[in-house]
Amino acid sequence: MPGPGRPPAVHRCVVHYSRSVRNFTVTDDVRDYAVGHGSWPPNEVIHELRSTTQALGDVANMQIGDDQGQLLTIMTRLVGARRAVEVGTFTGYSSLCIARGLVSGGSLLCCDVSEDWTAIALRAWERAGLSDRIELRIGPALQTLRALPLEADLDLAFIDADKPAYDAYYEACLRLVRPGGLIALDNMLWHGSVADANDHEATTEILRALSLKIRDDPRVESCLVTIGDGMMLAVRR
Repeated sequence: MPGPGRPPAVHRCVVHYSRSVRNFTVTDDVRDYAVGHGSWPPNEVIHELRSTTQALGDVANMQIGDDQGQLLTIMTRLVGARRAVEVGTFTGYSSLCIARGLVSGGSLLCCDVSEDWTAIALRAWERAGLSDRIELRIGPALQTLRALPLEADLDLAFIDADKPAYDAYYEACLRLVRPGGLIALDNMLWHGSVADANDHEATTEILRALSLKIRDDPRVESCLVTIGDGMMLAVRR
């Protein structure tokens, strides 16, 4: 969820072979090819959700890409997620992707502050046949997370909300995620700004600091993946 008003990211994939370096620009055609070769190509529900979200204007940039959606689904399945939480739901695409990856009887708790945007999500979840797996709570996410008991024993947490609170969200989720459970944080490359030594914008510095914290955090093992706007994956030890 990069946020309104931010320019679209230019993605480059760098692959190392022995002493040579090959790189190419990940265009929309390349992403479409990748998505088309995954197990969950966009269906009618997703196409309609994207169209409705695009009609909102610049804020539509907060919606994740289809490649990220497929990654969320397969990560949810890889950890065998029965209980998951999402911080920042927007119009519901990422939550839809997590919910479809849950084991039978699994549940996803979604935290957001907007009734207008999540009203779109509720309709999409219903159309996708996933509404019975998702609980939406409107209100400050930190309050919701801190009210959950340690016995929540989460398998997966996805954070994609206001960046100044990312560190607090990370700590709140780490308290709840079981050993071997996964925390994923979106927008951790911030359109490449984090790698620009001349960029000292407040959000850039916040995300830089959090990336270093997670890298050096003895409580987790982590990997920063160059998909979308960058997704940090942290597995609790």
